[in-house]
Amino acid sequence: MVKLDNSDFYDDQGQFLDDQAREAYFAMMDSFNYPIPDKLRSEMWAIDFGLGDFVNVGMAGVFWVNDPEYKYFGHEIYLLPGQMIVEHAHVQAGDVPPKMESWQVRHGMIYTFAEGPETTPCPVQTPPSQAEFITTGNVKEVAIGEIDALNRPEAKHFMLAGPDGAIVTEYATFHDNDGLRFTNPDVKF
Repeated sequence: MVKLDNSDFYDDQGQFLDDQAREAYFAMMDSFNYPIPDKLRSEMWAIDFGLGDFVNVGMAGVFWVNDPEYKYFGHEIYLLPGQMIVEHAHVQAGDVPPKMESWQVRHGMIYTFAEGPETTPCPVQTPPSQAEFITTGNVKEVAIGEIDALNRPEAKHFMLAGPDGAIVTEYATFHDNDGLRFTNPDVKF
């Protein structure tokens, strides 16, 4: 992929350009020979978490299923090279228990960061814009076909894509945004 620059994803007033972001993900998918059906083109969303640092902190995704009755969730996560999903946790929200999740890498690779013994040295650099908001330091490298998971309900965690980006399938329990908590108080979702 070509080197990306934040200026490619914001207008002159600093507004996030969702269409340009989506095109960058579609270009990454093409590089992986990943099929892009019409449903993905129409339902995929992209976000910069309101932080203005999309190249380093952002993601795209599509919720294939999020069933509140039977409590299951299927999600595809798309990360550009070196891109991070901001650190967060899923907590109890009303009668909805904390979301539990596992991730299977389909293309590229990711680093998962979780609670637990700190990995030293850290095998990858995290975005400087998030340095003061990262509280987890247990790092695993997850390659194509491998699966990692939360180690407990309500655990803080995040993932960061490898140098080619990543396509990750998430298997989880029902997701309710009311239970989503970010360590960075400036995140807008």
